[in-house]
Amino acid sequence: MSGPLAGKIAWVTGGSRGIGRACALAFAEAGADVAICHLGDEEQARGLVQAVTARGRRGFQMEADMGRTAAIRAFAAAAEAALGPCDILLNNAGLNIRAPFEAVSEEGFDRVMEVHLKGMFFMAQAVYPGMVARGGGRIINIASQLGLKGAPGIVPYCAAKAGVIGFTRALAHEAGPKGVLVNAIAPGPIETDLTRARGPEWRAEIEARLPLGRLGRVEEVAATALLLAGPGGSYYCGATLSPNGGDIMH
Repeated sequence: MSGPLAGKIAWVTGGSRGIGRACALAFAEAGADVAICHLGDEEQARGLVQAVTARGRRGFQMEADMGRTAAIRAFAAAAEAALGPCDILLNNAGLNIRAPFEAVSEEGFDRVMEVHLKGMFFMAQAVYPGMVARGGGRIINIASQLGLKGAPGIVPYCAAKAGVIGFTRALAHEAGPKGVLVNAIAPGPIETDLTRARGPEWRAEIEARLPLGRLGRVEEVAATALLLAGPGGSYYCGATLSPNGGDIMH
């Protein structure tokens, strides 16, 4: 099969819905075999694998809590056994809690950090030695424009996403000389199940302040992931690309 990712194997965490799903499908359309993990979303995950195989590629899915290192190791072992070693890792799994700063519990704070930052760190660590041994690989971490600008009511999330950007830059220094390119994507407001649940008033408020006047589409984030995963991303190292409709300009 031809395509810019032909012969590659991509792993996507949190791949059953939203941005993760769109990226998984984009990778498959570009020729990659795709493994995803999810948390309690079996039906959607099975549908994603069917969509991958319908595109002529191999797919794999399993449930794995990215906040737990044992689950991370289990997913890595199962995905490699099913498809082969990872060439492209998209660290996408995430969650959010909404509360005033003074009301955030230690449990809630820890959970956000575990999934976004600790999980991302150890998922990357699971694939990194193999990438180095094979002379190359791509690690793409999903951050957020909120990690750059901050926002009220979601302080742990913003702190975690800022940490993702710092992690990306630091690892890129170590990984780049070994042929492993590490970059991040910091999407702006994107239309997903989660943002649709915020309601029409929230959407109208966000769109009114965006220069492009609309929420982004998951396919627009997937296009950025495909750039970083493919031949066109060969000179990106430690970068944070931010498809955000003008919410932040830097």
